[in-house]
Amino acid sequence: MSTKKQKLSSIGRKVLMALTGFFLMLFLLQHLSINLLSVVNADMFNEVSHFMGTNPIVQYILQPILIFSVVFHFAWGMVLEYQNNQARDVKYAKYKGSANATWMSRNMIISGLAVLAFLAIHFYDFWLPEINTKYIQGDMSGMSHGSDHFRYHEELVSKFAHQPIRVVLYVVAFVMLSLHLLHGFQSSFQTVGFNHSKYTPIIKKLGNLFAIAIPLGFVIIAIYHYNIHPH
Repeated sequence: MSTKKQKLSSIGRKVLMALTGFFLMLFLLQHLSINLLSVVNADMFNEVSHFMGTNPIVQYILQPILIFSVVFHFAWGMVLEYQNNQARDVKYAKYKGSANATWMSRNMIISGLAVLAFLAIHFYDFWLPEINTKYIQGDMSGMSHGSDHFRYHEELVSKFAHQPIRVVLYVVAFVMLSLHLLHGFQSSFQTVGFNHSKYTPIIKKLGNLFAIAIPLGFVIIAIYHYNIHPH
């Protein structure tokens, strides 16, 4: 492959990484919106969760896109990090990273791996049981066993009530997600060419707000469900 084609291919993968990043950020916003319902209205949370969990567009189109986005974003992120380290003209010992970039931008691989480890736990806690119930056991009713009410809210609560270690893990994971987003939000816009002296400061402020508000919302949900039940 020629150098020009290699460069175009690399740019294409960086753009795809930015696009998957946008999709994942939209997913975070949607996921937080639904989960906040578990704090304010359990019945509505159950209804929305059942709709999302049985809607064919969500299950057979958006869910595969989500899985692809997660795998590609983190896998290619590690490749890019390796390539960036190899491409440096100055050895790391002489490289004053703090003088050239923020901690977040220099350690995206660390925060990314921490978020990926959290996703593995999160999938084990929620996604795999859902796949087992719906597609292996064949139960699409969403009902608790032997009852006439939806199971989603009580299953969510059970993951955090009386589970201090899990709550701490979630809090740490969302702190790392916040650090990842503090750089990733603005970086995604720059990658797709949205870099303007007038709008970049606005994007940076929106990115900072998003990077703090979204993880904080998830932390509040975890702590709420832990504290609302007697220990």
